[in-house]
Amino acid sequence: MFSQRQLFLNFLAQTSEFPLLLEIEKANGIYLYDKSGKSYMDLISGISVSNLGHNNKRVINAIKTQVDKYMHLMVYGEYVQSPQVQYAAKLTSVLPDNLNNIYFVNSGSEAIEGAMKLAKRYTGKSKIFSFKNAYHGSTHGALSIMGDEKMKQSFRPLLPEVYHLNFNSFDDIELIDDKTACVIIEPVQAEAGIIEPRRGFLNALREKCNQTQTLLIFDEVQTGLGRTGKMFAFEKYGVIPDVLVLAKGMGGGMPLGAFVSSKDIMSVFKSNPILGHITTFGGHPVSCAAALETLNVLLDEKIIEDVERKSELFCNYLSHSGIKEIRRSGLMIAVQLDSFETVQKIVHECIKMGVIVDWFLFSDASLRIAPPLIISDDEIFKACNIISKAIDIALNQNV
Repeated sequence: MFSQRQLFLNFLAQTSEFPLLLEIEKANGIYLYDKSGKSYMDLISGISVSNLGHNNKRVINAIKTQVDKYMHLMVYGEYVQSPQVQYAAKLTSVLPDNLNNIYFVNSGSEAIEGAMKLAKRYTGKSKIFSFKNAYHGSTHGALSIMGDEKMKQSFRPLLPEVYHLNFNSFDDIELIDDKTACVIIEPVQAEAGIIEPRRGFLNALREKCNQTQTLLIFDEVQTGLGRTGKMFAFEKYGVIPDVLVLAKGMGGGMPLGAFVSSKDIMSVFKSNPILGHITTFGGHPVSCAAALETLNVLLDEKIIEDVERKSELFCNYLSHSGIKEIRRSGLMIAVQLDSFETVQKIVHECIKMGVIVDWFLFSDASLRIAPPLIISDDEIFKACNIISKAIDIALNQNV
């Protein structure tokens, strides 16, 4: 009889030659447990998804309650479904006034696709600017605006009239013109290894978009829902986008994405053509029920207010001569080392010692740390000790 590992390798499409192959049986809090009962501290949150950790009781109960009522009923936008409307009302209540209309989808990539369509339809223009070293998803449109050629060269031709600017370049902002439909940017670049905007950069970008009647789209798929120490990263910089893209952490572990704009802008999908954007499972009622309770927990338990302090703890405890730099925005942390080979060794040594860390797509010499926001001070201390030991082992192996 085939083992689970053999079935995984034989029947599931693989994304690399070196999957981690952890066989997880259950998860709770910040811990994952394999079939032998060994625990692993999850310091990547499924790549910034499990902001409340795993198996949050309030979220689980919301899911169970909704499952008992109904699941899929009809394609998005036709029936009045309580989980969708209640979540939309709650989410817009914590957003600026112009971000008052939500289109729910299934994932971040889909939300990006919808946002690009919205910008072209609303403005009647076709040029799109994004940024080098940006990651926005793997579908063809999202791939087109990705800022790394290695990841997309095998899939060309992609969308035309897509141009890439240098993040934090004030000069490059001047390339945006009145033929531009939208500019899509991560307010904090995630896969580039946690790169924050320079002072005034997002403000200058906002001003240029206003001048050229270009929609400014913020991709907050990784940064949203408390990850940076604010509910949304744009709050840290005082710049409000025309369109906000969310996913990952919003669903509490369930698949959900969204793009948010004003009712005026979003209304263009109603005509010319009718059904200008369609999704079957977008805004699935179970996912929306989970997302609503996730937001309630974040607000009720004031979890976000403690994110910056915990981020500082990681910096204080991660003191090692092999670390070249630590970049962070809340509990999105990049630990810069000397090479990808060193990072790989650290990742595997950490797993042996019961800690899960990772690397970044466009900064592979940096170690990714993005734990659930509920991680305790003691768990941070323990995790940092293990990471430091793993760095020691990795660097000694390099000698």
